[in-house]
Amino acid sequence: MVSELEQNLLAAMIFFIMFGMGASLTWKDFFSALKRPWGLIIGLISQFGFMPLIALGLSYLLGLHPLYAVGLIIMGSTPGGTTSNIFTYFSKGNLALSVLMTVNSTLFAIVMMPLLLWLYGGMFVSEDFQIPLKNITLTLAILLVPVMLGMIVRKVNANIGALLELAGGILGIIVIIFLLVTWVPNNHHILMTTPWQVYVASIFLGVIGVLFGYNFAKALKIHPRSARTISLETGIQNGPLAITIVLLSFSDPQVDGVVLIPVLYSLFIVISASFITTYFRKANTNEEQKIPDLL
Repeated sequence: MVSELEQNLLAAMIFFIMFGMGASLTWKDFFSALKRPWGLIIGLISQFGFMPLIALGLSYLLGLHPLYAVGLIIMGSTPGGTTSNIFTYFSKGNLALSVLMTVNSTLFAIVMMPLLLWLYGGMFVSEDFQIPLKNITLTLAILLVPVMLGMIVRKVNANIGALLELAGGILGIIVIIFLLVTWVPNNHHILMTTPWQVYVASIFLGVIGVLFGYNFAKALKIHPRSARTISLETGIQNGPLAITIVLLSFSDPQVDGVVLIPVLYSLFIVISASFITTYFRKANTNEEQKIPDLL
């Protein structure tokens, strides 16, 4: 399903994306976040609380095959990515909060993702199909290295760090385009025979996540700009990271089934997020600018 060349290119791209993510933050930002932690706490609850449960619910509701279900739960347990930062910017959200939430969720993922896969994914394992939790944890640990390297570069030269941050966000979109140009034409026969339930799950995981994140933030009376940010950070997971984790952790022939939903999610979330961002931009009114923002 994914050629060796595509795997190598994706691995290189995700390394640079994580590098750019690290270049967006300094240790000072972490300490500043501790002084006003509610946005981060709400974001972590949304990403590692709501999203895995939504994935689990869709798996049972749609009666997904175990391989697809595990792929969906992996996608729901993945941290946010730099793509969400771009959509937050265009939706006139709280960009600083978005970047901080992305990096924090990435750091927390090394513990939360294996835990969630053990808790929820374990419901779909059998004698013939086991989730390689050790491989997934090792992959996450390795992918934290470029994040730390990016933070070091940012500390040494803030201008280069800012440039790498922008490049990492753009590359996140390029990965999606790369999948459209290479993966889709080469696997059209698989897409034609894929059950409709897989498409529904791939599309609605992100859409429902956006709705949950937004309404949760609004219920807590979060500022509209920050509510939009939390909404996008919740629904827009790091698709390229999920694909890379699956490719590096699972073995043939299981990898082809598990990776399908992360790939489809990555393609559809850009379309969904574009419509959502257009709506959010219109919702940005002059009246809301007068509301104090505590996040």
